[in-house]
Amino acid sequence: MKRRKVARIAGALLCAALLSGCAGSPTSTETPPAAPTATEVEAQVAEVTQALRALGPGVDPAEAARAAEIAVREPLDWARDWQVVDPPLVHNFKVVHGLREKGVCQDWADALEIALHAEGFRTLELHRALANARNMKLEHATVIITARGQPMQQGLILDPWRIGQGRLFFSRVADDPRYDWESREAVRAWNREWKARALAQL
Repeated sequence: MKRRKVARIAGALLCAALLSGCAGSPTSTETPPAAPTATEVEAQVAEVTQALRALGPGVDPAEAARAAEIAVREPLDWARDWQVVDPPLVHNFKVVHGLREKGVCQDWADALEIALHAEGFRTLELHRALANARNMKLEHATVIITARGQPMQQGLILDPWRIGQGRLFFSRVADDPRYDWESREAVRAWNREWKARALAQL
């Protein structure tokens, strides 16, 4: 009975973490910028393409260009589909309270991972990452992309949630001023260990 109770509590805490995650950057509560122009989109696709190619000499330029197109353009479509018109934390509030169906950081990371994975890249590798997962108020999810075989910490963050309305934030992991990223697998292992310790204390 006690074990079931602990499991229910752990599940509730995990659910709370998912819903309260996506801590905002210092500008998250400000009005998000206007939708980007076609010229701005093209410029960012070129920037992201270059950043992906810079991950290593083995990165296929065509794959870098395709990944950049997906990462920059498709989140703008998802923002329209999900009716994301507010700053990130305001939209999170709407999702948590049932006013919108999608748009928390995990939704963006899920959609982007699926879209990129469908390309079957040979020279690029995808990583799902979580930041501050051991602190529910600060948890955030994203996709990190590396050259094939590189560790996640050498990769490029692709985060359509952080700026707002599907506009892509991208940065090398080492240069991200806001979050300390770790792999989803590492976080899941920590969660299993935490639950085991909780059960052992009964």
